[in-house]
Amino acid sequence: MNIKQVTSGFAVADQVTAGDLATLKQLGYKTLICNRPDGETEGQPAAEALAAEARSQGFAWEWVPISSGNFTDEAITDFDTALKRHPGPVLAFCRTGTRSITLWALSQAARQPAEVLLQQAAAAGYDLSVHAGRMAERLSS
Repeated sequence: MNIKQVTSGFAVADQVTAGDLATLKQLGYKTLICNRPDGETEGQPAAEALAAEARSQGFAWEWVPISSGNFTDEAITDFDTALKRHPGPVLAFCRTGTRSITLWALSQAARQPAEVLLQQAAAAGYDLSVHAGRMAERLSS
């Protein structure tokens, strides 16, 4: 698991497993958001099984599955609602972290300029410039 801090209360990572939960607890994470659809790759833990284990260890859990590149308005709203509903710090994860940070940036774009979000993503190692126009549209709407 490779965690990349985005803000003081939000980070992204690649696939989280049940074996990672104790470490995440020690690091202080309170909420996990899974952005992987089930069955994406062989050996990937099923979201519900991981959710049950996470909840048993005291984590809040949300599942907002995204097929690669399919950032619907509904998914963005669901992600934003999950962030608002649960305590931080939050760790969102998918196969590489890219879908998670993209959902985060798009969810924040109604409140922050695209340039700021692009800089935060870049500092975490992600180039979201392809989504700059959509972020700008969300701020102006």
